[in-house]
Amino acid sequence: MKKFSGILHYMKDYKAQIALYSISSILAVVFSLLALTMLGPVLQVLFNEGQQQTHTSASSIFGFINTQIQSVIAQDGKLTALAYVCITVVIFIFLKNLFLYIAIYILNPIRNAVLRRLRNDLFSKTLSLPISFFTEERKGDLISRMTNDINEVEWSVVSVLEVFIREPVTIICFLTSMIIMSPQLTIFLVIFLPITGLIIGRISRSLRKSSNLAQEQLGLMMGAIDETLVGMRVIKAFNAEKHQHLRFMNINNLLFRTKNKIAARKEIASPLSETMGVIVVAIILWYGGRLVIGKVQGFEASWFLTYIAVFTQLINPFKSLSAAFSNVQKGSAALARIEQLLKVDNTIKEIPDAKPIKSFESKIEFKNVHFAYGDRKILDGIDLVVGKGKMIALVGASGAGKSTLVDLIPRFHDVTSGEILIDGINVKECRLDDLRRLMGVVSQEPILFNDTIYNNITLGTGGATQEQVEEAAKIAHAHNFILKKNEGYQTNVGDRGNKLSGGERQRVTIARAVLKNPPILILDEATSSLDTESERIVQEAINTLMQNRTCIVIAHRLSTVQHADEIIVLEQGKIVERGNHIGLLNKDGKYKRLVEMQQVK
Repeated sequence: MKKFSGILHYMKDYKAQIALYSISSILAVVFSLLALTMLGPVLQVLFNEGQQQTHTSASSIFGFINTQIQSVIAQDGKLTALAYVCITVVIFIFLKNLFLYIAIYILNPIRNAVLRRLRNDLFSKTLSLPISFFTEERKGDLISRMTNDINEVEWSVVSVLEVFIREPVTIICFLTSMIIMSPQLTIFLVIFLPITGLIIGRISRSLRKSSNLAQEQLGLMMGAIDETLVGMRVIKAFNAEKHQHLRFMNINNLLFRTKNKIAARKEIASPLSETMGVIVVAIILWYGGRLVIGKVQGFEASWFLTYIAVFTQLINPFKSLSAAFSNVQKGSAALARIEQLLKVDNTIKEIPDAKPIKSFESKIEFKNVHFAYGDRKILDGIDLVVGKGKMIALVGASGAGKSTLVDLIPRFHDVTSGEILIDGINVKECRLDDLRRLMGVVSQEPILFNDTIYNNITLGTGGATQEQVEEAAKIAHAHNFILKKNEGYQTNVGDRGNKLSGGERQRVTIARAVLKNPPILILDEATSSLDTESERIVQEAINTLMQNRTCIVIAHRLSTVQHADEIIVLEQGKIVERGNHIGLLNKDGKYKRLVEMQQVK
């Protein structure tokens, strides 16, 4: 059960409820047992047994029941005694089911609360991880861990509670009653029970490896589905439907075979345990029959039949245990994948005594900054100062390190060596919320969520009025097209904003940045994917947004940054040229060649 220490940790806040669940389960078992033990007196009344208290149970609770029944028979007759027994059985069964319902009523909220906390922690952990983590992990696999793996763990939570509480209590109580009725027969029976447990245990242990493979395949499948839906236009344009279908079928077929193996091994546990139970019952009938026929220790036929009835009630708890252990094995594979994500080291950490930074007053400074992904060097010795109110443009070929450089400022990544300072304070020493509150980012791909235009604009700001949102949209040249929508600002933008055009999506993201009103603005090729008309409108919005702000612009079209205070030319992670537009053209270097290449186009 070490595998479930994490789940048990989530349950520690529900000790009182678990105690009530345990008490209710025990009472349900006790009343079930009492109802069954009334079978003996009924049979005695019907078969005229028990006139003399001869068997060893006379001094036990069963002997007490016998005495009371015989007393009623002597005073009021057999029919009255039989009526009393039947009424008692009904009462016991009612109480059994009442406490069983109470137990389940208590258990379900515990299970759901544990799963809610687990989902929250998993999602919170995912949000806290650095951008670099998501470049290395498959999105479909992450989604699978937060959905399918959680569902597997859900049933394991229930199984763990039942394995440790209800079923063992049932087995202990019923075995105890069997020992009281016939110690000799029960000892004979116990010899055969471990054999069943060993067989079922071997099957359960074999489930874990297959379950882990199945969860991985589900992750691959979800990733393939997501990529297909996102890239549907490209798939159709390149007649790649067959290719994607074959890829999906390969994953689906492997999942099909794995699921069949899991099902075959899981489902054999229940019929196998039942078969073993019937074999043991047959042995008991033979051995117990010998005791009855031989009148060993006065063991009467009525109590032997009661003994058989009690034993048959042990079969379901053992079957439940075998099914629970199978679920535990499946759940442990899923839980391992969840805990692997929960234990991922977050490299972007806020130090305990982080400094608040409420405003930007002076400059951003890069001092000998290096950055690498593993062995791959991205930035190599960057020294750069961005003064307040200045516009700095980063240009260069794809892969030169432009996006990585700007991602270091809000700590989407941390430098490998060197330091980045804002107003003389290392960004690693600043509070993350304060640091990122100073910055607005408009990326090349406009990121919108499946929500209203209003909620997409107010993302992360909170407390904005309708007037403020509309003013931000006007500055972003978005207000007019929004009003033309049927529901205005309450129009849903669709998945990834697909109900809006490219230019409209970008203007909504600019309105979001305007509403945030950050002193530092990062523009990552914000117009490169737009058509000429949309680019003109968006560029006007960007020019308005850039006024009176410190701007770092990643330029794809060099014509948009000719008026930058300083242009930084990057090549293979190094600054190879820097200066203004005219000065760099006069140098006849890398920047001039980039300009000439675009003019030729």
